[in-house]
Amino acid sequence: MDYENKLVLAPMVRVGTLPFRLLAADYGADITYSEEIIDHKMIKCERKVNEHIGSTDFVEKGTNNIVFRTCSQERDRVVFQMGTSDAVRALKAAQIVCKDVAAVDINMGCPKSFSVSGGMGAALLTKPDLIHDILTTLRRNIDTPVTCKIRLLKSSSETVELARRIEKTGVSALAVHGRKVPDRPRDPAKWNEIADVVSALSIPVIANGDVFEYDDFERIKVATGASSVMAARGALWNASIFSPKGKAHWEDVKREYVRKSILWDNDVKSTKHTLKEMIVHYSCLELPEGKAVIKSENLADLAKVYGEEEYYRSVSNNRFSLNGQSDMNHCTKELRQTE
Repeated sequence: MDYENKLVLAPMVRVGTLPFRLLAADYGADITYSEEIIDHKMIKCERKVNEHIGSTDFVEKGTNNIVFRTCSQERDRVVFQMGTSDAVRALKAAQIVCKDVAAVDINMGCPKSFSVSGGMGAALLTKPDLIHDILTTLRRNIDTPVTCKIRLLKSSSETVELARRIEKTGVSALAVHGRKVPDRPRDPAKWNEIADVVSALSIPVIANGDVFEYDDFERIKVATGASSVMAARGALWNASIFSPKGKAHWEDVKREYVRKSILWDNDVKSTKHTLKEMIVHYSCLELPEGKAVIKSENLADLAKVYGEEEYYRSVSNNRFSLNGQSDMNHCTKELRQTE
């Protein structure tokens, strides 16, 4: 995994599922992070090859709950981001998925209560010994590159000190969000403090914070000296931010996202959440489009909202044909075994 001069899709809860990662990659993202997956969930999963849609699914045992879905098309660029507070559990989860992803990343920056209350995310920033334990355990036991993503600490010197400790664990790269835990998204990202981390380390640093246009990738790279740059909200609002040709119209981006969600049978709640985030940025949920998305109960409903009924039928018919062929092959195999 090369971390030099890369455009990176940030991990985003309920957004960074397979269709959105592929959408970002189509527009030019070199590395795409999954949404944060909690280790407790992952260790309950078994790996299943989904021949009907061409994906590899990690499904919670005893249920149909797909915790993580990936595919061969993204094998060399997808980063599995994990929420954890325990080295042994982190390793167990990583070993389940590591052969199907390009890297494993530990979330050390999420300030949300659901993450921090479990000792994960930003809660790890004050536990350098635990950070060392988690990262060194992963590095010693899996061949897949290991990275982590942090936020700024109270002072630049504290951030640099932690970053140096992280570097010593042997991680392949470090992503730094240029905000502190109490900061809100409206607070400007502190690019100068990311620059302090970059100048102190020899491993690649991925800069994150206030990247909303394609030109911002170069601006933050020059300002910080970072090896690569990560976009979150800018990519959520319009995934074509990664395109050097300029942004596509947001209506076209939404429609392509819906098509990918249909193709990869994405969870409808995840698809609706992402669409609502896009709509709120450019428009309003109280208008007909927003109301229709909210009322949608499945991907077929969303296909109608965006005029993709024919595409939905085509994908469904093709899937049905494949299922029928699979059942026929299975029956033929059983007949041969009984002869």
